[in-house]
Amino acid sequence: MPHVNQLFSYIWKNSYRDQVGIISIVVLSLPFYYLSLELPKYIISGALQGKAFDDGKEYAIFMPFDTGISLFGLEIKSGGIRVDRISYLFILSFLFLILIVINGYFKYIINMKKGALGERLLQRLRFDLFSSLLLSTPEQRQRLKPSEAASIIKDEVEPVGGFVGDAFVQPVFLGGQALTALIFILMQNALLGLVAVAMISSQVLVIPRLRREQIRLGKQRQIASRALAGKIGEVVETLDEVSNHGTAALERGQVAQRLETLFGIRYRLYGRKFAVKALNNLMAQITPFLFYTIGGYATLTGNLGIGQLVAVIAAYRDLPPPVKDLIDWDQQRLDVEAKFQQVTEQFALSAPSTQREPVSHQFPETGVIALQGLSAVSATGDRMLDRVSLTLPLKQHVLLSGMGEGAGCVARILGGRLTPSGGALKIGDVSLDRISEAARGRCIAYAGSEPAIFDGTLRDNIVYGLRGHASKTDRDVGPTREGETLGTADDELSAAQLAATLHIVGLSGVVFRYGLASRPNADEVPVLVGRLGEIRAHIRKVLAARGAQDAVEPYDATHYIHTATIGENILFGVPNDAAISGTRLAEHALTQDVLDSLALSDDLTTVGLRIAATMLEIFSDLTPDHLLLDSFSFIAAEEFPAYRERLARAEAGQIDETDRARFLELSFLYAEPLHRLGLLDEGMKRRILLARHAFRARISQDAAKIIDFYDSGEWGAASVRENILFGRVTQASAGVRERVDEAVRDAMTELGLDHEIFRIGLAQPAGYAGRLLFPAVKAQVALARCLIKRPALLILDNALSSLSPTEGKAILRRLRDAMKGRTLIVVARDDDGDIPMDLSVVFDGARLRPVPGLQPAAAGAPIDEVGSERDDVRALRAVPIFANLDLARIKLLAFTSERTVFAAGDLLFEQGAESDAAYVVMAGTANVLIGPPENAVCVSRIEAPAIVGEMGVVTGEVRSATIRATSELTALKLRKEVFIALMEEFPDMTLSVMRLMVKRLQDNVAIVSKRELEGPARD
Repeated sequence: MPHVNQLFSYIWKNSYRDQVGIISIVVLSLPFYYLSLELPKYIISGALQGKAFDDGKEYAIFMPFDTGISLFGLEIKSGGIRVDRISYLFILSFLFLILIVINGYFKYIINMKKGALGERLLQRLRFDLFSSLLLSTPEQRQRLKPSEAASIIKDEVEPVGGFVGDAFVQPVFLGGQALTALIFILMQNALLGLVAVAMISSQVLVIPRLRREQIRLGKQRQIASRALAGKIGEVVETLDEVSNHGTAALERGQVAQRLETLFGIRYRLYGRKFAVKALNNLMAQITPFLFYTIGGYATLTGNLGIGQLVAVIAAYRDLPPPVKDLIDWDQQRLDVEAKFQQVTEQFALSAPSTQREPVSHQFPETGVIALQGLSAVSATGDRMLDRVSLTLPLKQHVLLSGMGEGAGCVARILGGRLTPSGGALKIGDVSLDRISEAARGRCIAYAGSEPAIFDGTLRDNIVYGLRGHASKTDRDVGPTREGETLGTADDELSAAQLAATLHIVGLSGVVFRYGLASRPNADEVPVLVGRLGEIRAHIRKVLAARGAQDAVEPYDATHYIHTATIGENILFGVPNDAAISGTRLAEHALTQDVLDSLALSDDLTTVGLRIAATMLEIFSDLTPDHLLLDSFSFIAAEEFPAYRERLARAEAGQIDETDRARFLELSFLYAEPLHRLGLLDEGMKRRILLARHAFRARISQDAAKIIDFYDSGEWGAASVRENILFGRVTQASAGVRERVDEAVRDAMTELGLDHEIFRIGLAQPAGYAGRLLFPAVKAQVALARCLIKRPALLILDNALSSLSPTEGKAILRRLRDAMKGRTLIVVARDDDGDIPMDLSVVFDGARLRPVPGLQPAAAGAPIDEVGSERDDVRALRAVPIFANLDLARIKLLAFTSERTVFAAGDLLFEQGAESDAAYVVMAGTANVLIGPPENAVCVSRIEAPAIVGEMGVVTGEVRSATIRATSELTALKLRKEVFIALMEEFPDMTLSVMRLMVKRLQDNVAIVSKRELEGPARD
């Protein structure tokens, strides 16, 4: 950043060569400007009045000259050209025109160079401000709002760029023109010259004083505008919380108040501005009045020629604009200086110390991390770290734990996120603040609890740290020039190294699934397209070897796709146009003709009608923003009233074409295995297949371009998973998608193509601030970014807190292996001892304590109550905790659940695993096992109907037991978020769950007591 505090010093330092060049052009232009003032006098006096033609001569001598110089005996002189009055007039006029063109060209050159200089220096200033931002202290970063920083760098320094070219050139240029005009007037008539000087002096003295209030109001406007931008930026970043707490009216009021304040300032500013302008114009018009009066009198008395008077008036006509522009320049100078001062204060710019301690560009490889009386305070003055002295060995793995901020403060100081208020911190024999920024960025990696994610792809985020290492360091040549590229060390990153990093942080499966779910074009995956047949055959072979050949339902034009919706079955392809996607396919004219020809319209309308009735019955009791509505309902909450009216009209036999179209659209979203409402039979499926064939046969060639039909020999617009499987994964049993993805991954690895899927998955966009990623994935991406550059010191400051305990511990184990021979510092709230570290340090607060080692649907809605009593509904009603729930709520549970089938010997879940769901056993038996797998003890037996796993879901703890099926077992999987949401929504269900948990605890106590009594007897 500029190491200056004054605007003119900064401008001169960075542009003095250009300034001198432009000023030289300005000085060169002044003689031509003077001649343009002098020539009109000769035109009027000499040509028009005829004074150039003495004694009534018809001819005059134009441009005679005698240099008085002899060269080789010849005198250099000329007798001039004889011209008549008309020729004399035209010659002088054309000379005047030439001077106008020359002066205009000078102005063009000067303005162009000023503009280029201003833009270049504005570019430099923005770059310097951004560089200063990067070098700011942690405390400065906390005070600086992102929106304000962007506004300052982008908008507030814009006037500085406009002023840069004028800073030195404009006073010289305008002052030179004004001074030239004044000298010319004085040479014509001293009295008129004194009048001009007096009027110009009064303007120069009075107008700037009146504009001081404008400057003050301008500063207030800038501060108010910046506050408004900061408030709007803050609201944009917290829109979710505004919606969460219903404070939109409050935020509107606060913004309206700020806008009103800004309006008041701007209105007063306009009033002052136009008042000054009016006074300036008045003073400018008084001078011509005096010229006409005094000059006219002098002309009439013979003391001033008419040509001189006209030339003086013409010269004065050119005098006010430079003077006015000089006054404006002074106003602009004050305004820009104020802005520049505010910007420098906002970015805490200061002059550098002339005496700097030497900076180390190498990170110490041996020694210890030594804290000597280290202290840190918060912004409110609270002591977070209190004179801590501690020695941590390098190339060891250290755990910092305990209550309070102490452990986290040490991590943040090491990671450059906090500035200590006292004491010293050395790594090896070098103080931490003496290690260069480049060395710290290369060798120290910090991952906190709030990961920062850039708006780019996953790969961009992960390899971000590598790009800085290949770029120029300590750049001092300004912004990157066109054609110059920054370093991209990640281009040389091997696929194996990237895959290893993904595995360590637990992202391999996530990225692979992202890759399978992506929809690249064929030209983006030429390797996969070229080997598509081989890939599909090998995947089928791997699935068959694992007995999972039925887990994929192939795309067969002669078979109904059970995992697809009715609309997808009719289309049998992927739409390339939103006009025929989703429910809009039902509105397509060809679709309607096909359905009418096969008498399917009425039947599908009935399906849609029954779907609508079911949705209203089970979802109308929920709030509009309930997560279950977004996840499972066919109908948006705001459309519920309209569908109630449609159902009422249908019951009364008054259904119209609009109602039919809406019900038909709902039917196109239905898939039997997913929604399980029992609305499709085999006959209906066969008729839908006929509709598929008719649609494909009748669609025009042009219209067919907007549909990518499933073709076994082509790469389609579907996902990578569907392309390489050429089908869809069924939902016939528990975990089938996971097993298929595992088989696909193994098959692709065997073919040496797994890196292609990872490449596609890493192209997944993260979104602004990582809004497209789950919190756990954001933490893993940030951790991968740290690990990929192989730091000498890795700091994890509660970086794994957003992950489950099981996953966090697994990642930490892999990190310990990866960081062997390097320093790893982990900050955690507690030390459970599961993962032994080389050294454990416990903090008590700020000090150190060392330690060793809905309402029912509209009345009469046409819904088949008998048909709705499916097996899953009956199974749920048989479970005691759901016994008191009404039918609508039971149906809601059933609709949001997932039916899964386990073979004998399969695990529903394992002891120590995350409690992600509860299971309602519909059929079959299972054992409850406790202990390690090789020595598990069966403590009880489960038979249908029963619910298991609900305790872990409610408490948030890991599974306390293993459930293994002893026969084929069918269960409804109630996902954790759904189960908890329903408990929060329905108090009766919560009370039933609590009673069941208490009863199980009592049973467990009784079993333990019984075993304790039986133990001595056996002994």
